Amino acid sequence: MHRLPNGIRIAHKQVPYTQIAHVGLMLDIGSRDEQPLQQGLAHFWEHMAFKGTARRQAHHIINRLENVGGELNAYTTKEKVCFHASVLGIHAEKAIELLADIAFYSTFPEKQIERERGVILEEMSMYYDSPEDAIQDDFDELVFPGHSLGNNILGTAETVRSFTKEALQTFIDENLDTERVVFGSVSNMPFAKVIKMVSKYLAPIPAKSSARQRIAPAVYAPRHDRVKRPITQAQVAIGRPAYSLTDPERLPFFMLVNLLGGPGMNSRLNMNLRERYGLVYSIDASYTPYLDTGYLGIYFGTDPKQVERSLALIHREFKLVREKPLTTSQLHNTKEQLMGQLAMAEEGNNSFMLMMAKSLLDIDRVEPLTDIFRDIQAITATQLQDVAVAMLDEHQFSSLVFEPEAA
Repeated sequence: MHRLPNGIRIAHKQVPYTQIAHVGLMLDIGSRDEQPLQQGLAHFWEHMAFKGTARRQAHHIINRLENVGGELNAYTTKEKVCFHASVLGIHAEKAIELLADIAFYSTFPEKQIERERGVILEEMSMYYDSPEDAIQDDFDELVFPGHSLGNNILGTAETVRSFTKEALQTFIDENLDTERVVFGSVSNMPFAKVIKMVSKYLAPIPAKSSARQRIAPAVYAPRHDRVKRPITQAQVAIGRPAYSLTDPERLPFFMLVNLLGGPGMNSRLNMNLRERYGLVYSIDASYTPYLDTGYLGIYFGTDPKQVERSLALIHREFKLVREKPLTTSQLHNTKEQLMGQLAMAEEGNNSFMLMMAKSLLDIDRVEPLTDIFRDIQAITATQLQDVAVAMLDEHQFSSLVFEPEAA
């Protein structure tokens, strides 16, 4: 890791065999930093960064890397905005310069604001028409009511229609802190060369600090809601707040959630609800840790008549892991599966670059995979049972069900 005088940090991994450079700028700014009338502004900024800078018009930005076979992209989460690119290594400097340009020198042209407003309103409509996506956004508000973590990252139609150039600049000025910006890189270049390239474009950025303070959600109380929608299949979300990024129980809980509903076809919920009873096409459990809290969500679609039965089967699995510790063989297999999944994820150089940047922002270090494996190996069946008892009490779960209008 290297820190520039303005506070921006550079994280790099040299991979000798690759010809591709993956580079990204990650800023510790997200939708949770928005005030009520700013809902959706972080995501709007992500879009508008591509629409013009002091040096380029929108079509110049699009073509800069596309013309050499590269990719330019961005995303917004509750706590981060990220601009990233992948190109042949010989074009790495082009990508670095472009990322610096769109992240720090965007001009937010008024005509482009009007166009992009319409694009995002269409994006909202697309999500509304996809109930399996919409329920996840709506469920956030149920778990974190009245808090910005519960807001839809896209914002509301009302707030998006109100955004102006001045609103964008105010939001950035209020939240940008160069000490909370990381440039991530994975390529075949030595770190010294990366530092030289990145310094050329990011060192001139003026140091900027922010007095922003993130406020933790209020005390949680379970909530339950059912909503009629023009759909044929019921969509169901259940979940609750969970451990934060720095909680010592974060890793055991991550392992437990992976056991219950991770990406493996052999997850307990998939084996039960899909393979044994044929009630769902898919069921997923996910754990998202934040700075000061976390979030467990379980999502599935099923026949409206099977909602209660499906929920009962899920809670039966919860009860099983609360009351019965894993056997030695089960614990070993659970660890092996998680370690294998993490190792395969690290094989993706772009994903690894993004992980490095996020890790530096979140915990101020990049944990080597060997250290993570060591911590996984140290987890006991008793630890998993303890976090199951603490986090899988069915009475502490909120629920949201999208029901067909005819049901």
